[in-house]
This record gives sequence, structure tokens and C-alpha cells, in this order.
Amino acid sequence: MKKPRIYVDSSVIGGCCDDEFREESRALLAMASRGQVHLILSELLVRELEGAPEEVRTVPALIPSDAFESVSLSVEAQELRDRYLEANVVGPAQSNDAYHVALATVAKAEMIVSWNFRHIVHFDKIRGFNAVNLREGYLPIEIHSPKEVV
Repeated sequence: MKKPRIYVDSSVIGGCCDDEFREESRALLAMASRGQVHLILSELLVRELEGAPEEVRTVPALIPSDAFESVSLSVEAQELRDRYLEANVVGPAQSNDAYHVALATVAKAEMIVSWNFRHIVHFDKIRGFNAVNLREGYLPIEIHSPKEVV
């Protein structure tokens, strides 16, 4: 059976070191380590972690290299991010949130997993992201919290 390809944003990695989100965040990474899912980590995630506490910055190194793939920033994903912003799915201050969804979409992830309930894992935002995806010729993407996946 094909493993689901799951894009994770920095909130999931940071969640591994947060009392409220630790259990489910670590459970998702453990699922990847056991080969149940395949994670997608982006260059944007790595950049966002640069300013995080050391404890958070070391989390990606705990994921076995065969349990994830890396995706780079791309012009295609930047353009899709810009379409989300033009459609007012999120505002300019949430450009990185839109970029995460665009990177996941362009990478053909089955879903993006995030703890960001305001700008990503939110009913209206999910509808907005997917409306733009369909208009721009991309597939819709599932968006969930780790709690819904583990």
C-alpha cells in the first residue's frame, strides 16, 4: 500500500517541544519513522526554524532520512502563493502560511498537516486555498491538524 505523503509545516516541528501539541506531533513523526507515512519538509520550514530554540531546531535531525523528502522553494510555488494572496485567502502578513500550502500543493502532497488553526487549518481558509488550486489547475489538498491524522 502506498504511504501517504504528508507536508508538515514548522508548527508541527515546534509542536514536538510544546506541552499542548507534543503528543500528536511526536506521534506523527513516529509514524514516519515506522514507515507508515512519508513526510515532506520544505526549505521554508528549515528557514523558519533558524530562529527557533535549539530544542526545536534539532527535531528534523531525529527523522530518519528515508522517512522524508525535501522540497525546495520554487517559482511555481511562489506564483501559487501569490494567487492565494490575490484571492485574499490570507493577508500579506501570512505570506509564509500561503507559501507552505503552495509548496505542499506543487509537491503533490496528499495533505498538509499544521497546528495553525487561524491561517491554514480553518474551514474558510481550506475552501479558499482549494478554490484557487482548482482555478489554477492544481488538485485540491487536504488540510488537517496532527490530531486528525495520528
